[in-house]
Amino acid sequence: MPREFNRSDRVAGSLRRELAKLIQMELRDPEVGFISLSDVEVSRDLAHAKVFVTVFESEKAGSSLKALKRAAGFLRSRLGQEMRIRSVPELHFHHDASVETGQRMDSLIEAAVAADHEHHQYDENDTGD
Repeated sequence: MPREFNRSDRVAGSLRRELAKLIQMELRDPEVGFISLSDVEVSRDLAHAKVFVTVFESEKAGSSLKALKRAAGFLRSRLGQEMRIRSVPELHFHHDASVETGQRMDSLIEAAVAADHEHHQYDENDTGD
């Protein structure tokens, strides 16, 4: 019977937990801003990890990613100290825009509902004499 999770999935979960702690507790760069790790994907050979980051102040996403990329070496060395893993994957940070996309979709839906509601009120008030 095959295992439910392969090794790269288990490493990705551990990386996500450890990285979140390290960024919150040890990273002192104010450019990082208010972020959350939404996902980590590790390659099958465990050499590379894509770290998907949600930036809660979308206008600061670029500077947050640059700060994380500058700190990648520090974070990787700290991960090596914290995790039981032969070699720590190279970290590649990517912006996860799903929160912004969701907020934009919500506002579009609200605008459409409001316009529809306004249109129906106009139709009800139009008696057509």
